[in-house]
Amino acid sequence: MKALVFAAAVLAAAPALADGAKSVKAGEYTIDSAHSQVLFSVSHFGLSNFSGGFSGVEGKLKLDPAKQLNSQLEVSVATGTVATPVDKLTGELRDPEWLDAAQFPKATFVSKKVTQTGAETADIAGELTLHGVTKPVTLHAHFVGAGLNPMKKVYTVGFDATGVIKRTEFGVSKYAPMIGDEVTLTIHAAFEAAN
Repeated sequence: MKALVFAAAVLAAAPALADGAKSVKAGEYTIDSAHSQVLFSVSHFGLSNFSGGFSGVEGKLKLDPAKQLNSQLEVSVATGTVATPVDKLTGELRDPEWLDAAQFPKATFVSKKVTQTGAETADIAGELTLHGVTKPVTLHAHFVGAGLNPMKKVYTVGFDATGVIKRTEFGVSKYAPMIGDEVTLTIHAAFEAAN
């Protein structure tokens, strides 16, 4: 019965989700930590790509669909939440030779400029602070959907964003270049209207 109720709620919300980026409500949003992720992928000896992620993402979004330049984004994640499929590696990534989660407990991205690149895409230029180093990074964002969350009854807007950094530029150089210097970051974010 619960499954049927959930399915009905999703179908009822579908028209709102399908309206597209133009219909998104302007305003201030906070990230839904339970439904947002920061993932990373790196070359493993040039033989395969290896991925992991962070949980407990925090952030806020000031959104103005009519004037993208007025939009602002700030996202942070606790480096100590890093996780991979290998327990030993997960522990090592928190150590001083890697992310040094004890000394640098958070990684933060703050937008400086948002440029619309398509009907549902934008480039977000900003600054990433990681391992005590701040560098410019551009994220390529794609609108996923917006509407009333059928379970929480909160207006929600979702985006995916990707970007590439060189970890050695942030002082994380262990095993480079055998373990790739270039790291692909992917953010899956759901933002809830603040009011």
